[in-house]
Amino acid sequence: RAAAGPGHDDPYAGPITTLPPDPALIAPPEKQAPPPPPTIRIIGSDQVIWRLPQIDHILEEMGEAELEEEDLRERANTIEETLRSFGVPVTVVEVNRGPAVTQFGLRPEYVTRKVRGEEKRMKVRVSKIQALSNDLSLALAAAPIRIEAPVPGRNIVGLEVPNQNIALVSLRSVLESEEFERLRGPLRIALGQDVSGRAVAASLARMPHLLVAGATGSGKSVCINAVICSLLFQYTPDQLRFVMVDPKRVELTGYNGIPHLIDSVVTDIDKVIGVLHWATTEMDRRYKDLERARARNIEVYNANRQAEGKPLMPYIIIVIDELADIMMMSPEEVERSLVRLAQMARATGIHLVIATQRPSVNVVTGLIKANFPSRVSFAVTSQIDSRVILDTPGAERLLGRGDMLFMRPDSAKLARLQGAFVSDGEVLRLVRYWRGQGVLPTHSLRPHEEPLFDDDGDDLDAATLPSLPPVQRPLWEDMAAQVEQEAGRDELFDAAVAVVRETGRASTSLLQRRLRIGYTRAARLVDLLEAEGIVGPDQGGSRGRDVIPPGTMEDPPFDL
Repeated sequence: RAAAGPGHDDPYAGPITTLPPDPALIAPPEKQAPPPPPTIRIIGSDQVIWRLPQIDHILEEMGEAELEEEDLRERANTIEETLRSFGVPVTVVEVNRGPAVTQFGLRPEYVTRKVRGEEKRMKVRVSKIQALSNDLSLALAAAPIRIEAPVPGRNIVGLEVPNQNIALVSLRSVLESEEFERLRGPLRIALGQDVSGRAVAASLARMPHLLVAGATGSGKSVCINAVICSLLFQYTPDQLRFVMVDPKRVELTGYNGIPHLIDSVVTDIDKVIGVLHWATTEMDRRYKDLERARARNIEVYNANRQAEGKPLMPYIIIVIDELADIMMMSPEEVERSLVRLAQMARATGIHLVIATQRPSVNVVTGLIKANFPSRVSFAVTSQIDSRVILDTPGAERLLGRGDMLFMRPDSAKLARLQGAFVSDGEVLRLVRYWRGQGVLPTHSLRPHEEPLFDDDGDDLDAATLPSLPPVQRPLWEDMAAQVEQEAGRDELFDAAVAVVRETGRASTSLLQRRLRIGYTRAARLVDLLEAEGIVGPDQGGSRGRDVIPPGTMEDPPFDL
């Protein structure tokens, strides 16, 4: 296959047949265009050639905002004069202009005070600078401002003032930055730029999970798209798989059809419990594989399998766009599954990216928050919401449109960033590229399967790709049915089974005495035993119910 050159507008074109050049049409050497970069080819399962997309074919460049030196100088003078008028002398020692805010580095000066009749020079307290934040906002005609005291690793106070014009940070600029290239670790994701204009990236495997919160229109969904696209530029379906949950039906459904998806984007809330139950089952299965291979984590496991020439265990990224809607359905079951995955799934290569626009204590519970050390907060409506997601105020003062605070797992200080922006058109081009990579001829399908594409290439079913290894085929409906059935069981169900097996008969009064419970709970347990086929129907009177021998019980409807 030949890679598409710069002159081709369609980055998803198939193989190009190269004809012998015409000598009369060959341009002089000094005017020839440089050769295109080679297309990266990765051999997947069954010798399928996956081609990673080229960033310059998918993403667009954005112009950088011009520096307004005179305006910055005037603002620095205004800051010094305002604080000096309140008896707080400072000196602006540095100015860092970011895409959304400009950070002025303030160095506190000395003041002369009388202490027991003697004049002493004392340095200005940082708390006095923080107390004058509203006066600084008034003087600068800029609100809201944020004070970082002190700047981590520096002996200055950072005063962050919003820019008059917010510059967009393109995803391409972060992916092509030196900071992104220097980052070591799997699952690198582009986050944005800090207040100094430096690109910021992180390894999702080191986080190991990410919690994103923000009000409507603050940039939360764009951040989720940037995370997904960052991974799609680096990993093939053999290396990375996605499970996406989108109760709102409009945010993630555009990714339907890419070969990385284990199944189509889940939009039915009733199936979410089945998805989480499948994820925990898959995690347990992977732990057994790691135990047999004597590997501590997925990196060691895959290194051993690569040396043996065997297929790799792919990473699995579970993306949930709106946690609040799911928590309203079944809060206890959802919280239990998420916490278990967050606590244990890291070593098996399963990572969670969860977003919510309502960061209340009922949605982001204490257990969930404790197991998500990496968090991103965009602009929220109140200080209470900021404390819920970040354990500190500050997010209520953000500007919106991608302005965010990033809590690193290895740092107690919050980093203010302007999030990476990826447009809907760029996402569509990337999705179309991977859909084209997943196209297979009809004769390669199994006999009972239908073609995955129609004539226009639409309505791709990403659930089953014949060229991919069968990592796991989740049956969301069956999983949800089983979880619902198990959720209806009483915690004393197993004890009740033991009692009726031991005595050979079953009745409500028997369970009341042996388990020391009330009549209502005992009657419900008897009904559950009958539904499970453990006891027979009520015979009336005082004869109770017969216990059905285990050998005559019907098989369960499905086996996990």
